[in-house]
Amino acid sequence: MRIALAVIHLLALGVGFGAIFVRARAANRLTQGAESLRTVFAADNWWAASAGLWIVTGLWRAFGSYEKSASYYWTNHVFYAKMGLLALILALEIWPMVTLIRWRIASGRGTANAAQFAASGPRIARISDIQMLLLVGMVVVAVMLARGYGAP
Repeated sequence: MRIALAVIHLLALGVGFGAIFVRARAANRLTQGAESLRTVFAADNWWAASAGLWIVTGLWRAFGSYEKSASYYWTNHVFYAKMGLLALILALEIWPMVTLIRWRIASGRGTANAAQFAASGPRIARISDIQMLLLVGMVVVAVMLARGYGAP
């Protein structure tokens, strides 16, 4: 079970990184038409699915005592740094998530097109770029955590 959880956790990380990269690039191209909007939506779906998997498997691994005991994580300041980075990623996601939900509703009603959303595209792209950097930071911290850094 611990191998399966680790594999799913790491695959979700890779899929999420790719999805957030694609979302950022497509958000910058919204003036080019409907295909860019569909790409933003598809990439955002992958980002959401991978984040869900990532969080569920991460919690399962941390508190299911499959590899290390839960007390290892609760007493490790490197774990708190990782959770801080995750909190920043999630906090940064609030505006894009709300915005994209509104866009999906408008698109579903047929009352909007990609050009209307183009002004917000660069902001979504910059937020996504920052999230990618924070994600890389989480990987660095995760490697440190796996190697015992921060353990009491």
